[in-house]
Amino acid sequence: MALDTAWAIDWVRRTAATIDEHRAELVTLDREIGDGDHGENLDRGFRAVLEAVEGGTFDTPGAVFKVVATKLISTVGGAAGPLYGTAYLKAAQAAGDADELDAETLVAVLTAARDGIVSRGKAEVGDKTMVDAWSPAVDAAAAAAGSGASPRDILVAAADAAATGAESTDALVAHKGRASYLGERAVGHRDPGAQSSVYVLRAAVDAA
Repeated sequence: MALDTAWAIDWVRRTAATIDEHRAELVTLDREIGDGDHGENLDRGFRAVLEAVEGGTFDTPGAVFKVVATKLISTVGGAAGPLYGTAYLKAAQAAGDADELDAETLVAVLTAARDGIVSRGKAEVGDKTMVDAWSPAVDAAAAAAGSGASPRDILVAAADAAATGAESTDALVAHKGRASYLGERAVGHRDPGAQSSVYVLRAAVDAA
């Protein structure tokens, strides 16, 4: 399947479904090292996103991403709304007016999303945040594109790398967000934002 507008809309549908499915898990992960609201906030946000997308008309993937950004920023509390919202906003800008995302544009979209998260959260790899999922995802996507992989296979590589990155946060001491107050006590717990990032990227693969 081409990564066109239909794919972008289906990505939204699948993301909303998987966040709903894993809501309790994300709540538990966040309760262990944060406010405990990550799953609830994201679930509420993507329900609003889904309603907006299902009720709209879109010509490009970028247009879909822009609506996702707007809804997440306006409906999701805590850090997740601004971080994910900025990611989708930058992704929309990178996608531009393209009718579908080829390999080069897809890597640009993923890179822009990651850079938006970094810019908003001021985090880097090793800080025990969603950046620990997004940075390896972008690196893997770029490597896959460089080897001639299809857009779908690029997404697979990104999602697989994000999963490995999220798992790596288990052993990290947090340097950003509420988890940073815990010091060594955060070790042994997975960052909820990194884990939700895996679900978002897996949904992109499933939609493709």
